[in-house]
Amino acid sequence: ENKELSDLVTALGCGIGKSFDITRLRYGRVIILADADSDGNHIATLLLTFIYRHIPQLIQEGKVYLAQPPLYRVDIGKDTFWALDEADKQRILHGRKGRGTPEITRFKGLGEMMPKVLWETTLNPRTRRLLKVEIFDHIVTDRVINELMGKDASARFRFIMERAEEAEELDV
Repeated sequence: ENKELSDLVTALGCGIGKSFDITRLRYGRVIILADADSDGNHIATLLLTFIYRHIPQLIQEGKVYLAQPPLYRVDIGKDTFWALDEADKQRILHGRKGRGTPEITRFKGLGEMMPKVLWETTLNPRTRRLLKVEIFDHIVTDRVINELMGKDASARFRFIMERAEEAEELDV
């Protein structure tokens, strides 16, 4: 009933549920592209949950990927580096000591990037970074998705509270 998800299913062309037919898929890959921040991660999670629950064959057939846009641009002298997250930024900074003062730009979202930068960092097949979505343990995956994305808020709360100390970096 959701218009955006209905439009997505229509655009993919392969149907949903019992009418699903992988041979009608209009694209070689389905690449989810969202901002590199927590809001973008949430949107990507919602889309992955929809695909997992309603079009799981796309994941099983290896057709679903997550684009990895940079969160930071790090300029050191004449060199430009693209960092996916805080840890990647720190790795870049520690690996380039003594080569000038770094200038760091944090992107607020994909819409803030100039078209050429978006192309080179995220869209260009030769330079982009993609993560293939794979399921290694269906039971664990199903449990986690139900806990995090299900209707039972108490399960979500328990999941978060049990793992709160594992959180190293929060983007809020």
